[in-house]
Order: sequence, then structure tokens, then C-alpha cells
Amino acid sequence: MIRAEEPLIRVEGLHYTYQAGTPKPIPALRGIDLTVQAGEYVAVIGANGSGKSTLLRHFNALLLPTAGNVWVTKWNTRDTVHLRDIRSTVTMVFQVPDDQIVASVVEEDVAFGPENLGVPEDELHQRVDWALAAVGLTELRHRASRLLSSGQKQRLAIAAALAMQPRCLVLDEATAMLDPAGQTQVRKILHQLHQDGMTIISATHNMAEAVQAQRVVVLSEGRIAIQGDPRFVFAQEETLHALQLDVPYPTRMARMLATVIRDFPTDVLTVTELAEAISMHLGQPLELRPKPTTGVR
Repeated sequence: MIRAEEPLIRVEGLHYTYQAGTPKPIPALRGIDLTVQAGEYVAVIGANGSGKSTLLRHFNALLLPTAGNVWVTKWNTRDTVHLRDIRSTVTMVFQVPDDQIVASVVEEDVAFGPENLGVPEDELHQRVDWALAAVGLTELRHRASRLLSSGQKQRLAIAAALAMQPRCLVLDEATAMLDPAGQTQVRKILHQLHQDGMTIISATHNMAEAVQAQRVVVLSEGRIAIQGDPRFVFAQEETLHALQLDVPYPTRMARMLATVIRDFPTDVLTVTELAEAISMHLGQPLELRPKPTTGVR
């Protein structure tokens, strides 16, 4: 009998309360059960205060459960003996890149983490070269970190995390502070890293980013409200609106068009899919839906 591969991350009965044991405890997670397989791309979405950041910080033991357990491969995050193993396996990138930059020069910042782990010099150079190439910063390796744009700084933060050679990259609202061009650059990087086999977990308010994930996990008040592939999740429009979330813009446009064009697909997720759907209907006469009658003459 072939044994199924163990999950890379396993969460069972996870509760977390801020200010636990005080007169004013703040429950943030209320019984999360979740597994993430190696090589998977998972997007975590939810309104502000839903528990996204709190959940992600449990994946590399920045937070420890108030109740329940989190395993990274075979290690329980409560086991401090394996803290370095856990954080070498799962690395995090946060919302504000300036908070993560520790060196004055780009390549020195990327080298900082593995250098402190005692990585040999030859391997260190290889890691830095690879990480900078992965995020498109090779030509800026000698630039002062403070002179980078916000988008470049976030790419630098990703490169620094990659230089640790983790199995899983966790991003907490990593595109929130970026302009649309910067968001697009980061999405392309994440897509390529996932194509190359990296496990990606990203908490985001950006639905275009969530769409490229294999699975979307929707949090509400510290619980999982919905999860599934993006097409399934974003089909739950009424439920998402009730949770103060929206569907991707191309999906909204497709559903508007479907009110006036017969058989127009409503499960569109991306601009490319929307353009293809419009092109198909332009290739044949469009049959418009009759306008609803109001009963007024």
C-alpha cells in the first residue's frame, strides 16, 4: 500500500486569542483545520479582522496556538528545538518591505539570512545570484537598498526570503502597498516560483492575485467560511458579498454582460478569459436578452 505524502503544513483545531488570560481577551482564530500540500499555491482572503495575518504567522511559529496544533512537515511548532528547521522550511514576506530590509546594499540584504546560518561562501554567492535573478534584481545588486522603489523593495524582500531556500514562501499582504505595476510584477514572480515547484501561501485583498492560486481559503471571524478552487469560490458571489468581499473585476463584467447577452459565460476569472469570451460572441451575431418589462405603458 502506497502511503500518501504527508502535508507540508497541517493545522488542527487551531485557536488563537490575543491577550489570553487577561480581562479583555481578543479571539482571532476559532478552530481552523487546514492542510497545505508541497507545491500547492493557496490564497487566503477575508475582510479586515478575519484572521488572515494571525493564521499565516502560525505557519513558521511567529505565533503559537492558544489551543490546537500546527505541524510543518514532522515538526510541531510548539517544539522550540526545531524552530530553526521550521523557519528554514517556511519563510515569510510582510506587507511593508522597509521593515524587512536589514542591509544597506541589495546583495548584502539577500545574503544576510543564509550568511547568518553559516552557509559556505561559494554556496552563498550561488544563492544570492539565484534569488536576485528570480525577482529580476540582478542589475541592481550593488544599489543602495534605500534608493529602490516600493515595488523593488518588495521584490528584494522576496529575494531575501528565497535565499534561505525554503520549501514554502508565505506572503502577508505583500502587494498591498504597491501600485498596479508593482502588484503585477510580484504576481508574475509568484506564478513563476510556483511553476518551479515552490509552495506559495498568500494572504491578499487583491482578487487578481487570488485567482492565480490553485485553492482559495476564505476566512470570516477566525473561521474558514469557504474553500475550493478559484472558480468555485468566486461563484459564491452572494456569500462573498455578505463577508464584505468582492469577485474579480472580469467576473463582475462577465455577469453584467450575461444580463443582456444570451449564453455569455459567468464563470470568467481573468481579463484573458473575458476577452476570449467576448471574441467568441463577436464571431457570431449576438442574441440580446429581451429587456424586462415593467408593466408600465
